Amino acid sequence: MGRPKKAIAACHLAEVKRTYKGTTYTTTLLRRTYREDGKVKHETLGNLSHLPAAALSLVKRSLAGEQFISATEGLQIERTLPHGHVAATLGTLRKLGLHQLIDARPSREREMVCSMVVARVLEARSKLATARQLAEQTRASSLSEVLGLQDVDEDDLYSAMDWLLERQPQIEKALADRHLRGAMLTLYDVSSTYFEGRHCPLAKLGHSRDHRRDRPQIVFGLICDEEGRPVAVEVFDGNTGDPSTVGAQIKKLTERFDLKHIVMVGDRGMLTSARIEEDLSPAGADWITALRAPQIRKLVEEGELQLSLFDKRDLAEITSADFPNERLVACRNPLLLEERRRKRNEMLAATELKLERIRESVHRAKRPLRGRDKIGVRVGLALARTKMGKHFKVEFTDSSFHFERKQANIEQEAALDGIYVIRTSLPKREIDTAGVVRAYKQLANVERAFRSIKTIDLKIRPVFHYTADRVRSHVFLCMLAYYVEWHMREALAPMLFGEDDRDAAELGRTSVVAPAAASPSASAKARTKHTADGLPAHSFRTLLLDLATIAHNRVRTEVAEDAPSFTAITTPTPLQQRALSLLGVGLSL
Repeated sequence: MGRPKKAIAACHLAEVKRTYKGTTYTTTLLRRTYREDGKVKHETLGNLSHLPAAALSLVKRSLAGEQFISATEGLQIERTLPHGHVAATLGTLRKLGLHQLIDARPSREREMVCSMVVARVLEARSKLATARQLAEQTRASSLSEVLGLQDVDEDDLYSAMDWLLERQPQIEKALADRHLRGAMLTLYDVSSTYFEGRHCPLAKLGHSRDHRRDRPQIVFGLICDEEGRPVAVEVFDGNTGDPSTVGAQIKKLTERFDLKHIVMVGDRGMLTSARIEEDLSPAGADWITALRAPQIRKLVEEGELQLSLFDKRDLAEITSADFPNERLVACRNPLLLEERRRKRNEMLAATELKLERIRESVHRAKRPLRGRDKIGVRVGLALARTKMGKHFKVEFTDSSFHFERKQANIEQEAALDGIYVIRTSLPKREIDTAGVVRAYKQLANVERAFRSIKTIDLKIRPVFHYTADRVRSHVFLCMLAYYVEWHMREALAPMLFGEDDRDAAELGRTSVVAPAAASPSASAKARTKHTADGLPAHSFRTLLLDLATIAHNRVRTEVAEDAPSFTAITTPTPLQQRALSLLGVGLSL
């Protein structure tokens, strides 16, 4: 007799269930199924019930024909790039629809502009450094990979900047439609930044807010909505005075942005009486600004502002014949009062010390300082450094020197410490007294924008571009970057040191004139260094660095030479996931 004929066997897992005393038990068996002499037979090869569910799943998939390889032996990570901060920033840019405001049609130019905006938020660098961060061999993040940018060089970025500048008017118009139309206030302020080199025609010597009188500079004016969102920016010659920029902004708001009613808020050095008369009033615009110190002093001298008003309150409305059809809101800030007196006393003491040293050098026995001209030069330099000359009486000859304080002058000036007067054309039916003060204080939002753009984050300075248009485009790029950063900071506020509950902070304010107290949540973050949900609190910059540890990995399998690569993104930590959730963005772009 011949041996029984067996067909090729197939192995599988079988689950056998049995019930004993009301409890059901499941046994997982490895079985071989085969045919022998035309009959199907089963053979149990082993009991696998002791294996965990994950191992049983792998066995089942293997028996079904899947091939498995060792992760360490079969996978190769070709490249790892920081990604989380890119996803957060680029995701926010897209969520805001800024890429579509730049240009509704996708293009390489649009992606390069977006890359420069995002790169500036991540780490402000020169265009050459930015190009290298985007290039294939020197990428510093996943930014160029997720945007599909290949072979980007510095000239490509310059060309994209020129392309962007042509679209600046329509982008600003879209931002104005989004944030200024229907809003009550338009904030405007001016700053400057210095140049490296002297080749740009815009670069001129002028009043330097960076205390770099040795460097040529540009002046730029920033329009923001009342919450501080940047809407438009314009670049002027470096020797342009602040007030002379107002006319161009009024024209931009009324003609280019087609705003029917404007309430411009600006500081006293810019919205002067001349600008009000020549620019704002003819355009039908209203204003909120402040008086200069000599104007306040005149109100006091003529009895229109009684300092006794502040004995029991910190603000009052007054009228003046010098400002017809306007409301004047006089305020006294006790903290500002103390700060100004402290600084004045310090500077008076420092000036006296300098003058006393000069007196000693004139009257010493050995090698005394002689000559009216020499003494005068030393005295002039001492008074110029402290800017306290108006408070000292000095007398000197070829061989003598005497000084004393002008106490009456000092007391006259000190009487106005902490006092400022806000002027507005708005009637009381549109905004009450406290509202005028709040509106004027909103200028701090523009100042915050300047600090971020110039120094803290976006670092507009120093400027290296040579042509006027490249400078204009550079400044506009910085403004767009701040637009993205502003929204990121607002969304991430619960995770950042600083205020995250303005309503609660406002409730803690003792007066509209006084600074707002920190809200309970902001105080708790400062004290514990943790957020309300127990996560470590961050600055905006350190949170971006934390997000950057989420990596974008390009992985290739070695199963076959032509096997495609794939992307694997690391799993975010609870802190990172919280940040992404607050921003409303994901890691896939």
